[in-house]
Amino acid sequence: VSARQKLAGIFADRRNLRCEMVVRINPLSSEWGAKDLLAAARCEPDAILLPKVDTPRDVLEAGDVLDDNFSPDAVKLWAMIETPKALLNIGPIAELGRDPASRLVCFVAGTNDLVKDTGILPAPDRRYLTPWLMQMVLAARAGGLDLLDGVFNDFRNLDAFARECTQAAAMGFDGKSLIHPTQIDAANRAFAPSAEAVAEARAVKDAFALAENAGRQVIALNGKMLERLHLAQAEKLLAKAAASGA
Repeated sequence: VSARQKLAGIFADRRNLRCEMVVRINPLSSEWGAKDLLAAARCEPDAILLPKVDTPRDVLEAGDVLDDNFSPDAVKLWAMIETPKALLNIGPIAELGRDPASRLVCFVAGTNDLVKDTGILPAPDRRYLTPWLMQMVLAARAGGLDLLDGVFNDFRNLDAFARECTQAAAMGFDGKSLIHPTQIDAANRAFAPSAEAVAEARAVKDAFALAENAGRQVIALNGKMLERLHLAQAEKLLAKAAASGA
């Protein structure tokens, strides 16, 4: 109850905050979940993070509650993928992202719970988690969803945290869940496009914009073949750079 009251107070001053605001609630299967969802919905955050999502029905039921309480369409849903059942159902869950009515826009990897529930060894390089993390990447991209990597528990070990961020970015994740302010800078460095990548993307976009390349599906730039898919990748990277201030 106290947390719900504090939540309302935080959102009362939202106009002074320049950030996307996402509220993580308790699982809907818990005794607190339903009241949490209603309290969060009243605050009209950018998104509500649903933990312990096992099936598409978990997302759809949360969306129904938001619809029944006239929450604006701008209030989206994020889903934690943190159980074996979620991984087995990840394709159908991700497919909800293709339907705007579902409100689902993002997956968040719940790596701690996956380690706990499966009994795998939490190796430093995440070798046993990697197949499941890549499964999340494939599903998220198929569903048009954003994707955030799980937390890094040893928040004082910033070098190891930076390595894990670099790994996640290479895998295709869009960002990472953080548990301490000291992790912010390293995460931003890892997931924001580099100056070199931005320059290359601009060159690709400019090349396709040339009059002589109008309508062409394949062009050459600096001795490399480029297709329209490379233009799409460049435009996506430039949009990400603009959003991150890179």
